[in-house]
Amino acid sequence: MTTTLITGANRGLGKEAARQLVAAGHTVYLGARDAAHGRAAADEVGARFVRLDVTDDASVAAAFDQLEGGLDVLVNNAGIALLALNGPEALAVFDTNAVGIVRVTEAALPLLRKSANPVVVNISSALGSFTANHDPARPASQVSAIVYGASKAAVSMLTVQYARAVPEVKFNAVEPGYTATKLGGIENPHGRPVEVSARTIVRMAVIGEDGPTGTFQEDDAELGW
Repeated sequence: MTTTLITGANRGLGKEAARQLVAAGHTVYLGARDAAHGRAAADEVGARFVRLDVTDDASVAAAFDQLEGGLDVLVNNAGIALLALNGPEALAVFDTNAVGIVRVTEAALPLLRKSANPVVVNISSALGSFTANHDPARPASQVSAIVYGASKAAVSMLTVQYARAVPEVKFNAVEPGYTATKLGGIENPHGRPVEVSARTIVRMAVIGEDGPTGTFQEDDAELGW
């Protein structure tokens, strides 16, 4: 049985990825800051709840102490988007979206290294892709997302660096697509269904021992960094 932990999974992409991975036979730990919402989401999709705040070292350590049976797959999904351009909110975005990946990944590595097929999936965005931002045909080139985009560019570089530094673990980034989720407290009804966007996350979470590492994936193809 493959054991998977997904951060920030009480709603949206994380919750749907948990649902699909449970259906694929994984034992899924659904991580969330809010215990009530997290437990409800875990019960709904057949996962196990673990309280996990990616901005809190003690919370991260406590969460990994609760995992039973090791860890095979880590999905770094937790993320926030704040619109104000000021120091405190920029720090909050980077703390969750980028530094949070470091906190959780470092805590996960001792367990992942014991797995026969360890995998890490980092949720990034085309808004953090230099390729997409410089391609007039891509929507990302028309969107101003100063802090959020920069934080997702950091996610992509973390993926590249971890893939190089920890070759025994496969690290890949995912652009899930423009999705109808609630990010930054704002409901977005115009994106595609979460069930579609979560498929790329799941596709990279179930790769075999010969799967790729150090790549940026979008739907069924690679996206330029």
